[in-house]
Amino acid sequence: GVHLDRRAEQRQRLVDDVHAIWPGVRVSNQYGPTEATIYATRADLEDGGTVTIGKPVSYTVAYVLDARLHRVPVGVVGELYLGGVQSARGYASRPDLTAERFVADPFGGPGARLYRTGDVVRRNAFGELEYLGRTDFQVKLRGLRIELGEIEAVVAAAPGVVHTAVTVAAAPDGGEHLVAYL
Repeated sequence: GVHLDRRAEQRQRLVDDVHAIWPGVRVSNQYGPTEATIYATRADLEDGGTVTIGKPVSYTVAYVLDARLHRVPVGVVGELYLGGVQSARGYASRPDLTAERFVADPFGGPGARLYRTGDVVRRNAFGELEYLGRTDFQVKLRGLRIELGEIEAVVAAAPGVVHTAVTVAAAPDGGEHLVAYL
């Protein structure tokens, strides 16, 4: 299943607020996992426009693919795969994770690889990528990647715990916290 992005409205409000305070200012949204260097896609956000993660930067490819690694049409939801010269080739001392996340690029030359981001996107009519959510239970909190399932497994192993669920919850002050329900 897809875990929808619950911060889309928050990002849209932020961009709208910036344009309201500083009319005409250029707002750039840069997206990229660590495995694809600093950022892999970029969007210049217009006043009143939709917040997207944009198009791939130079020497980068970004494909929206289905489960069989086939490209999906414009507007159809798929998983984002990134490739190009700036992408990593795998994880140090983690051949299992490398095999899961780095796949042969069916559209590239010999030896070309793609990084499977786990991010669910669709390409809009302008060729820009719209971020929709995740394919897994990974979240980001204060810049750290967190696998909620891993935390749930540790909490569930505590004596007396029968069921658990972990999530990121917003506090009244707007801050976010990792919360476990037992």
